Amino acid sequence: MHSQSRSLSSLFRTISLAIVATFVMAVAMVPAWAQDSVPPTAVQAAKMPAFASKLAHPVKRPSPPISPAVARARMHRGPLQANDIYDNGPINGNTDAWTINFGFVVSDTFTVPSGGATLTGAAFGMWLFSGDTLSTAELSITSGENGGTSYFDQTVNFTQGSCTVNEYGYNVCSVTTSFNGPALNAGTYWVNLQNASVPSGDPVYWDENSGVGCTGTGCPSSASESEVGTIPSEAFTILGSSTTTSTSTSSTSCTLWGADEVRDLGTLAPSNSPSGVAIDLAGNLYGTLSAGGSYAQGLLYELSQKASQWFVSSLYNFMGGSSGSSPSGVFVGPGGDLFGAASGGIQNCGTSGTSYCGLIFKATPAETPCATALCTSNETTIYQFTGNTDAWGGTVTTFDLAGNLYGIGNGVYGAGAIFELSPSQDGWTEKILYNFTGGSDGGQPTSLVLDLDGSLYGTTLSGGNNDCPYWGGPCGVVFQLVPSGSGWTENVVYSFTGSVNDGGHPGGLIQDSHGNLYGFSQCWTQFGGCWEGYADGLIFELSPPGGVSFLRSHSSDGQFCPGCGSWSWFSALTVDPAGNLYAAADGFGYYDPGGYYCYCGAVGNVRNGLQSLVSSNDWIFENLSSDKKGNLYGTVSYCGPGNHGMIWQYSP
Repeated sequence: MHSQSRSLSSLFRTISLAIVATFVMAVAMVPAWAQDSVPPTAVQAAKMPAFASKLAHPVKRPSPPISPAVARARMHRGPLQANDIYDNGPINGNTDAWTINFGFVVSDTFTVPSGGATLTGAAFGMWLFSGDTLSTAELSITSGENGGTSYFDQTVNFTQGSCTVNEYGYNVCSVTTSFNGPALNAGTYWVNLQNASVPSGDPVYWDENSGVGCTGTGCPSSASESEVGTIPSEAFTILGSSTTTSTSTSSTSCTLWGADEVRDLGTLAPSNSPSGVAIDLAGNLYGTLSAGGSYAQGLLYELSQKASQWFVSSLYNFMGGSSGSSPSGVFVGPGGDLFGAASGGIQNCGTSGTSYCGLIFKATPAETPCATALCTSNETTIYQFTGNTDAWGGTVTTFDLAGNLYGIGNGVYGAGAIFELSPSQDGWTEKILYNFTGGSDGGQPTSLVLDLDGSLYGTTLSGGNNDCPYWGGPCGVVFQLVPSGSGWTENVVYSFTGSVNDGGHPGGLIQDSHGNLYGFSQCWTQFGGCWEGYADGLIFELSPPGGVSFLRSHSSDGQFCPGCGSWSWFSALTVDPAGNLYAAADGFGYYDPGGYYCYCGAVGNVRNGLQSLVSSNDWIFENLSSDKKGNLYGTVSYCGPGNHGMIWQYSP
């Protein structure tokens, strides 16, 4: 029963995640100069009209250069202090400084002395615009320039010390941070700063110094900027305590093979149910965290690639309550707009009549590059569900050429509904297209796509004409909704039987460029009936106007989940531009004697025997996406450094 309950729980979880394509956002675009391949330094930026006014302090004479005495007072200096691991010299404050936000990364070397050390914090010299306070930045410790082996990667908070105005009008400040860092062996490493955040959204600069006054092994530091290459060294100190512990990354019980890590989600918000990523025509990735962000109510983020490096931007922080929380995904809709759903809105739903009904968002990124450092997207709530007779709690999953959105939610009979949102000059209008009864017509819709002929196709978790063996209850259906006069008519395309031939409880419906539809079903019998007599997944194909055919791709094949493939089920599908169909599956096995459980996950090409391309020692695969180049992407709730969750990429 333990195996059954865990499998059922994972099935419902993975099916739910596989069909969600929803979202909201408010975009903070970068300055126009940040689109260039080389960022301006602080001195160069000071000469730009967009920033000159911000640097005009209310004084009638230039501020004197920062004196060496003041600089030394604001950074560690001389012989290393008791908690210093490496000191790269005092703040200079007058020469120049380098951008550490808007996608740019500055990296400096530091050396851990003989015996090793455990890092506990750092101090940096920063140039800031008047009134700005550095709140957070992403700090990483790596074996190479912003790359290689990652020993630490987190968004850390800063305490800002006293500041002095320099001759260019910037406030030059010492900022410090404390963290539980890695234990490092003696050797040379890189400290990297990026994604710095100040309330105004202005640029943030890391002070350049000559390395004169540097103390410790390996002085002075070597430095680089992500788009420039070698630059002068910066003002910083690494803090910690001596140790003999060997170098190690954060411990992890989850391992991923065959894929590259795009992003460790722990720097945004650890283990907060990341949605799968949506991909726009430019190759940018968009995703959500259900409980991340400044208010811990959810976060919308963007990942963009530059010079083979991925850079993250927080696009919208959900505030909770009626304003929205717990976003569950995103998809790119008409004209590149982003659409999605979240909890919140009107409190008029559920059995008590006081639950939030949910809402749908639209976010429109800026059409032209930002001319200043402070930009936002056009984000709005386009519809709030009104009550239990509405498709409350709904999500949008697809759209037509006229810009209408289609989605699934709750319905009048409690078995689900299909709805449409249509744009107009007066806003968006909702129309319920079909309410499921939970009978032979199906119930609890799990996926929805728009066919090339204008019909809607989808799957339901329950309902239909057949009860599933062992699980009990109706097995679910594939349905079609066809426009008919002023309404829509439902046709049941296939009613699952739960047998070894077709399984049941379908989901994950997707469509290729030729209009062929693919989905997966699950099969489970207690003894015999399904593949090897255990839980199993099958993949079916629907070629309108034909019926359902099964591709006989069993997820329990030993080569797909090596050594642990007796119990497994599909969790996601995607198809690339070349027509390759990829599937992800999770599973586990139970082995006597000793009651040993093993867990596994894998991604494979359906038409190539499902041999594992990406695999894991745990059930982690909840979603799949493909870009126009055929690269595969997915998110996992854990794995990665510290098991915080990650975004992975596989390039065939």
